Amino acid sequence: MTLKAQTFWLDTVTMPTTDGARPLPEKVDVAVIGSGFTGLSAALALAKRGARVTVLEAEMIGWGASSRNGGMALTGMKLGLSKVLSQYGREAARRMFAASLAAIDCVEQIVTEEGIECDFSRSGHLEVACKPAHFDHFARGAALMAREFNHQVRLVPKDELRSEIGSDIYYGGFVDAMSAGVNPARYVAGLARAAQKAGAELYERARVERVERDGTTLKVRTKRGDLRAAEVVVGTSGYTGRATPSLQEKIVPIGSYIIVTEPLGEDLARAVSPRSRMIFDSKNFLYYFRLTPDRRMLFGGRAAFFPETATTVRESAEILRRGMVGVYPQLRDVKVEYVWGGTLDFAFDMMPHAGKMDGLHYALGYAGHGVAMATYLGTQLAAAISGETSDNPFAHIPFPGAPLGLYNGVPWFLPFVGAWYRFLDWIS
Repeated sequence: MTLKAQTFWLDTVTMPTTDGARPLPEKVDVAVIGSGFTGLSAALALAKRGARVTVLEAEMIGWGASSRNGGMALTGMKLGLSKVLSQYGREAARRMFAASLAAIDCVEQIVTEEGIECDFSRSGHLEVACKPAHFDHFARGAALMAREFNHQVRLVPKDELRSEIGSDIYYGGFVDAMSAGVNPARYVAGLARAAQKAGAELYERARVERVERDGTTLKVRTKRGDLRAAEVVVGTSGYTGRATPSLQEKIVPIGSYIIVTEPLGEDLARAVSPRSRMIFDSKNFLYYFRLTPDRRMLFGGRAAFFPETATTVRESAEILRRGMVGVYPQLRDVKVEYVWGGTLDFAFDMMPHAGKMDGLHYALGYAGHGVAMATYLGTQLAAAISGETSDNPFAHIPFPGAPLGLYNGVPWFLPFVGAWYRFLDWIS
């Protein structure tokens, strides 16, 4: 089979349709920019509360990271919990970690209530240690989670690791049973249908060019015309652009790439991943991998730091195939059928952020933890806009920009970042 430079998940789903000729409404209660997990969960929650909501998507529904990711709904955040504790204090750190658990519950609740068939499964995640010192760090982290967050994970020493992963290159791991797996394209399609059913209006090819204050309302200018909104929600993550310059200057778009193999035989699939965990390693320049519901190996990582282009996608296919075979020599002769790239949204402090800036509600900075957290923070923005109490521990933490203001949304420094992380992986 010819290698397809396209997202595997999109071959498993039919996206909901929209009317490309329908004009935008003149005025709505809330305009949502972006039709990913953040925007659609906010739109669904707002529409169910009776608000008139319009979702404005620059491309097609779920076009960005929401259909391109590995489908892992993980506990925690990108920043390690010991650093979260030291930077924000015990009370705030506990609320943040609790939000990461509530986020997975939120996805499960929406999937159940809306009848979304997206292969949601509490399969748990496995983090594997690339060096002996990393496993020692796992042990300290497990003790910290039990002591400070009342959360239990299970350490797996190297001599027991074969029960979790069919690879001998790692030095142990730990399992968090609370994490989940999902088909992200089916999930984002289900969110879109649920939002439409609740009354939200979805518009594709409606790229927002700018948002202006116009008296008591906001004027949203798009490629398909203008509309006025009392409130605006920004859910653009790694694709945040010039329409919202204050947010663009605080988010670094970083490329992540994925390959997917042909279906594995049942015995081979069970051998490489006996428990079908969501798996990732302990490097800064990490690999993440899992079995898809039809027993393919999905293998991803930072094959290139820059956002996807035809060149970086093509080059990433071979880089990731070598990485996959390094982890799983038994997959050497398995064909790779898909390769694609997507763009993650990293804040400079590697933390999620959600709140209000320049009159716009926003949630972004998920750094690879967006499947669950984006859904959750979208619902929390909806609650806040509706005048209800929201549980958003990320609303009032500092949201730093680049040191010395040396960033205007164009990530010129990514080659240096990549080299720095490779150096850290070498010395750690």
